[in-house]
Amino acid sequence: MNEIIEALTKAVSDACRRHPSVPTGPGGPGEGPAWNAELWSALDDIGVLLLPVPEDRGGAGGDLATTVGVLEVLGAESAAVPFGENALLAGWLLSECGAEIPGGVMTAAVAGAELGISRAGDDLVLDGRIARVPWGRCADHLVVLAGRNVMLLHPGQYEIHHGANLAGEPRDDVVFETASIGDAQIRPLRDDSPVDDESFAARTALVRAALMAGAARRAFELSTAYASERQQFGRSINRFQTVQQYLAAMAGEVLLCKVSAEAAAAALDRDAEHGGSAATAAMVAVSAAASTVARTAHQVHGAIGFTEEHSLRSSTTRIWSWRDEGGGAGTRAAQLGARVVGTGADGLWPSLTV
Repeated sequence: MNEIIEALTKAVSDACRRHPSVPTGPGGPGEGPAWNAELWSALDDIGVLLLPVPEDRGGAGGDLATTVGVLEVLGAESAAVPFGENALLAGWLLSECGAEIPGGVMTAAVAGAELGISRAGDDLVLDGRIARVPWGRCADHLVVLAGRNVMLLHPGQYEIHHGANLAGEPRDDVVFETASIGDAQIRPLRDDSPVDDESFAARTALVRAALMAGAARRAFELSTAYASERQQFGRSINRFQTVQQYLAAMAGEVLLCKVSAEAAAAALDRDAEHGGSAATAAMVAVSAAASTVARTAHQVHGAIGFTEEHSLRSSTTRIWSWRDEGGGAGTRAAQLGARVVGTGADGLWPSLTV
């Protein structure tokens, strides 16, 4: 980690400690962690809300490696803010089509099969829904990728049906009823832009992988601390060989998470068009490693780690939620395998060393 990333992540970590996000139980309809407006404002003061967006588009011009460092901190702190959606997805889409990036909170989505798009004169008409949009209820702007166009939509043009993931984070359905979208809200992507549904999925995978890396690190730190404090048979449980083996295995998996996320960010920085496979691979690897960390952390903690009052569940429920989003690690693994097989014998090695 270079000095710039170290200083930036420390500033973000300090902000998270000053403005902690409120933990909640599993979210049902209408439930979820409180929107952490104070932390969002602190991140804005630090200047990271549009960290990877080019400076000429109003961002900080940071690389993805730096952005992943911030995401790891936010994942470790269970931060109730849509930083990844705002910085890596919405800001990226708008900058790729040369649109002005508005102030306020943004989230992003792809117009899927459940959203009907038709033309009525000079306007587009939207009917249907986009399912499970992260932090949809908190967003001032929804940025939607529809083919080679990007739409900038506002809450008055759609309804929000509340939902949540296992950790209680908002995952809301955005519902349109013959919503008319004017040309001013629709911008075509640059002809040379590599943006498509697949690259959007790759960036989403990178966001989730980096967040899981942070959550896995926090679960390991909590387990190490608990094992040094919990007494059994007259000594702390970290003196028992089995627990030592658990902690050693967790340390290796935590490092794997961190290295995988950072390697994927570096690959996308080098080649935005072809680095998506690295992000997909990172998502698959981190999902498996972080799941091992979560399971082992609960073995170390015993029943206390499952209680709503204990901070461990804030990390582990997020790991379990994030690994299943965007199609889930299993779907991504199948896609990655098909892509590698499709390269043929001569393409296998290059695809492994991208």
